[in-house]
Amino acid sequence: MLKRKRPRPRLNQMGRLFWTTPRQVWSRWGEVLVVVKPETVVGWHRAGFRLFWSWRSRGRGGRPKTTAEIRTLIRRLAEENPTWGAPKIHGELQKLCFVVSETSVGRYLRSVRRGGDPGKQWLTFLANHREVIAAFDFFTVPTATFKLLYCFFVIEHGRRKILHFNVTRYPTAEWVVQQLREAFPEAGPYRYVILDRDAKFDSSVLQFLEATGLGPKRTSIRSPWQNGIAERWVGSCRRELLDHVIPLNDEHLRRLVRDYVAYFHQDRIHDALRKDTPHCRPVENKPCPQATLISNARLGGLHHRYSWRSAA
Repeated sequence: MLKRKRPRPRLNQMGRLFWTTPRQVWSRWGEVLVVVKPETVVGWHRAGFRLFWSWRSRGRGGRPKTTAEIRTLIRRLAEENPTWGAPKIHGELQKLCFVVSETSVGRYLRSVRRGGDPGKQWLTFLANHREVIAAFDFFTVPTATFKLLYCFFVIEHGRRKILHFNVTRYPTAEWVVQQLREAFPEAGPYRYVILDRDAKFDSSVLQFLEATGLGPKRTSIRSPWQNGIAERWVGSCRRELLDHVIPLNDEHLRRLVRDYVAYFHQDRIHDALRKDTPHCRPVENKPCPQATLISNARLGGLHHRYSWRSAA
């Protein structure tokens, strides 16, 4: 048993004797005697209540949990279709025989970034308009005698076909206009042409394009990625041909690139074309079990094309 402390006498300012108690010295002395507060007891009770009903509801009925497969599919549908909301995604899931409520779809969509990837939206735009887009550009190639040749080409975005190619030592605006006349001899499916801000593409080139019915679209300064299809073809031509040969003159270079264009159209597969060629290379089935695989050299043996040959 705790012994109560007896009050002690003290002197006040007047020198008189008076008695003091613990309450007068420390007004909160009673709180140290309370070991557990009511708020703590209520918190324990609520936590125990949750644990109790979690234990009781193990393996019992209730709202089914959204599976990882459905959550992944909701995210995919939301990213591939930025304008779709919960009702459309829920309807598409029902058509795929997934059982989930529209409320659950809407709740999960809050954690998914809406609006889609800007890069994917730009690729979708190009895919919807690539059949009417063409591009042209220059690139330089040094000869064996250290002279510089200028290669001009026109490429379409739809099937990556090279519409025109030529080589010159002295590129001028008049020469470019003549090459464009050969590339677009008549009204075709193309409506837009992408070009950079090269000084050779002056007002006369723009006037010719507009007179032909083509809308010139210049890229920004020092932004080659805005003409990515053309720049990608230049890189492929260098890696697959020009980095392995040294042209002697403009005629030699013209012949080399002409052979590469033929290989590019007929034999070389493209990831952007779903593993196909610009001229739609057919799939060769094995004619018989005894057939052998043969290789046909392209570009002097730098590349090959493979096909089946029936056994004799």
